[in-house]
Amino acid sequence: MTTGTPREPHDKPASPAGEPEDVVDLSLDDALDGDLQSVADEVASEYPAPAEEGTDFQDREEPRIDLESALTEAERQMEEMLRREGELMDQHRRLAADFNNFRNRAQRDIAMAVEQAERKILLEMLPVLDNFERGLGASYQDVDSFRAGVELIQKQFLEALRRMSVEPLPLKIGDAFDALHAEALTTFSDPNLPDGAVAAVYERGYNLKGQLLRPARVVVNRHQDPGKS
Repeated sequence: MTTGTPREPHDKPASPAGEPEDVVDLSLDDALDGDLQSVADEVASEYPAPAEEGTDFQDREEPRIDLESALTEAERQMEEMLRREGELMDQHRRLAADFNNFRNRAQRDIAMAVEQAERKILLEMLPVLDNFERGLGASYQDVDSFRAGVELIQKQFLEALRRMSVEPLPLKIGDAFDALHAEALTTFSDPNLPDGAVAAVYERGYNLKGQLLRPARVVVNRHQDPGKS
């Protein structure tokens, strides 16, 4: 086959007689057949490749999905915080009610303890008062008999104090003055007693359960300075 020979069209209708035929040469050289693909590739390279189907939609959907997830998580955390707040408020109300009950119970217990202590003291003192009334109603032959009766009442009173854990301080005349357990009312000069010793006990001191209840009130001995007239 010779290059450039025209190809006959198939099934071409015959032209009417006497009219010139317009013949269109649709034949291509064999040399052009190998360049069609390269020409198509060159033309296609001048246009941007079409985006894949659904790419822009996915790009738009991803931020929306992230926002919905964040909103859902925020709502869940808010519900959890509200639930926790309700639990804490309920716990606070229970604690407040328990504390109020405890305070009321403690006040009642303290009042009851004070009342019982007062009753105990009064019950210890009443027998002593009874003996005083008996002593006042009795007749004594002499002063010594009266004194003996008063001493018995004193012993009874000291015994009642001892049962209430009250003990007198062991302080007597001649002992050294102790400012922690005694209070000096005045001074007195007695050469027979050491300087700074107790010269007289005006009021006895007492301890309550080993602790000082009341200090003793005493007179302290002070020797006169020989240089003074």
